[in-house]
Amino acid sequence: MLRKVDKHSGIPAYIQIVNMIKSEVLLGNLQKGDQLPTVRDLQNIFDVNINTVLKALERLKAEGYIEAEQGVGYFIKRDVYIDQKIIETIRECVSKLKDDHIDFYTAMLIFEEVWKNG
Repeated sequence: MLRKVDKHSGIPAYIQIVNMIKSEVLLGNLQKGDQLPTVRDLQNIFDVNINTVLKALERLKAEGYIEAEQGVGYFIKRDVYIDQKIIETIRECVSKLKDDHIDFYTAMLIFEEVWKNG
């Protein structure tokens, strides 16, 4: 879901935009060939300067997620398939973490350690 960037998160706004669009691709909400909203619409959605949107779009182009058609707009360039079983496993894990009152940043630290040592 595309939403306003968190201007107090410490993460640059353009990176937040890149991550939101990537997430939509990873979750299958945006698929190959889908057109992104116009740059002006993205500016309003994210509540940022137009240059921030353009910087994010350039990053996504460089990473191969999107392509631009002159005068037409930006389109998703590739599909990234994640097995729905994996997403469901993650949802279950997140639910358990929340039930145990473990905050996001602690969960990420645990995830990172398990990833490195697993």
